[in-house]
Amino acid sequence: METLNNASILVVDDDAETRDLLREVLGDEGYHVVTSGSGEEALEIGGQEYFDIIISDMRLGTRLNGLDVLRAYKSIQPESEVILITAFGSMETAIEAVKAGAFDYISKPFKIDEVLLQVRRALENRELVRENRNLRQQLGTQVQLSSLVGRSPAMLEIYKKIAMVSDSRATVLIHGESGTGKELVARAVHYNGPRAGRRFFAVNCGALTETLLETELFGHVRGSFTGAIENKRGIFEEASGGTVFLDEVSEMSPALQVKLLRTVEDQEVRRVGSNQVISIDVRIIAASNRNLAERVAEGKFREDLYYRLRVIEIEIPPLRERTEDIPLLVEHFLKKFEQERGQAFSVSPQALSLLLRFNWPGNVRELENALESAAALNRSGVIKPEDLPPKVRAESRSGGRPEDLYNDLPTLDELEKRYLAHVLQVTGDNKARAAGIMKIDRKTLYRMLARFGLPI
Repeated sequence: METLNNASILVVDDDAETRDLLREVLGDEGYHVVTSGSGEEALEIGGQEYFDIIISDMRLGTRLNGLDVLRAYKSIQPESEVILITAFGSMETAIEAVKAGAFDYISKPFKIDEVLLQVRRALENRELVRENRNLRQQLGTQVQLSSLVGRSPAMLEIYKKIAMVSDSRATVLIHGESGTGKELVARAVHYNGPRAGRRFFAVNCGALTETLLETELFGHVRGSFTGAIENKRGIFEEASGGTVFLDEVSEMSPALQVKLLRTVEDQEVRRVGSNQVISIDVRIIAASNRNLAERVAEGKFREDLYYRLRVIEIEIPPLRERTEDIPLLVEHFLKKFEQERGQAFSVSPQALSLLLRFNWPGNVRELENALESAAALNRSGVIKPEDLPPKVRAESRSGGRPEDLYNDLPTLDELEKRYLAHVLQVTGDNKARAAGIMKIDRKTLYRMLARFGLPI
């Protein structure tokens, strides 16, 4: 936040007494204050000095009024906040001021405390806007990576591969079952590379008919088919400079595979109904939940296209093969629900045990859906076994009967050890922080480590 001694304020008013009053009051608060008696002078000062806040009367007795000052400063110093003051307030004037970008609109006679309050709020708002912009610039890629959750060896390998391939323009082929997060990986590749500032398009090739997919990807010219009433740019054109993610590419028809091959090889497209060649600059990332090598062997996917797409391969393991990531994923999704609903959620050890044992044919997506359903039906904030979907309660990874689940539940000591190991992993083995999270003292933590044979 701006501190009192470094925030700079310009006061614009044609009344000398008002100017002097505001300069004295704001100066006593620690602000650096400059005053101006006209709109013209205010703009001249603005060309020489930067201000955090501009406080201007609406009527200045000169050619330029307060709205003119507002609009000018929003142009020359767009991060500055402008507060307008007037003795002739009306709804129309207030609406016009707000639409022009005023932070607030104060009517005369005003109270000094009201002005000081609005100045503080304007500074806070200005700093929040600046922080949000900086975060978007500096942490934009981390926002995309934040949905990739896991510390298993398999996920660490994926993170490494993302880091290595992001700067390349080579095509990437992502393999993984439905729900494993193929699009998240594709977005991470895009947003960690030089194309991060350009567009990312995701297309599900299996969800569209051949005709619709062709016109979506390549565009069309007017009159090329019934309903083509105007020229249309395709996604490859729209994404030039950026990335196109083709999910379920295995479902693409043979005819479209030929067109895609030409696009991959030559970075050129032709709109449907046109012979004109259009050059593009697009990185292509493809994904499939089917084994493309098998599709090639079956004659259902072009071999030359397959090799063009798999310059770099990333394999995402199913959730059942990285169960150590389930507690982290559970924590991630529960925090997400808390942000959305304003209610904190946790999961009981018994419910976590069921989540760890379930086979998750729908992978991470299915886990999220199961937790979302449980949270929606829960009122206590603690998700218990009975809150989980029936199939999660009734099945285990071994495919046993419901009663087998309960016979094979871990002991309380086993759950306690597992929980302790998880907290230490999350905190990076920071014992003090782990003890704080578990709400125990450090001596108790060390006794638990010794009891469970964990490193101290």
